[in-house]
Amino acid sequence: MGAIQIKDVPDEVRETLTAAARSAGQSLQSYLLAILEREARFARNLEIVKQAPLPDVELSSDEIMAAIQASRRGRDEDGQTRGAA
Repeated sequence: MGAIQIKDVPDEVRETLTAAARSAGQSLQSYLLAILEREARFARNLEIVKQAPLPDVELSSDEIMAAIQASRRGRDEDGQTRGAA
């Protein structure tokens, strides 16, 4: 496996990510790895959408991806709708 190093991370960003990792019961490294893995899946999905247009659909791949992103913003890390009990 490779390694990634990010320099010049603002203190506020690092503190926020550290708190989020702690809240999720994860180390900062595993929390950030999960974020990177999720982004990599998203990038692969975007390529699939761009390569396989849907028949009889008048939406662009950008519109489809915007709808997916909007849907994801409405869910928390566990896939639960925000604000739901």
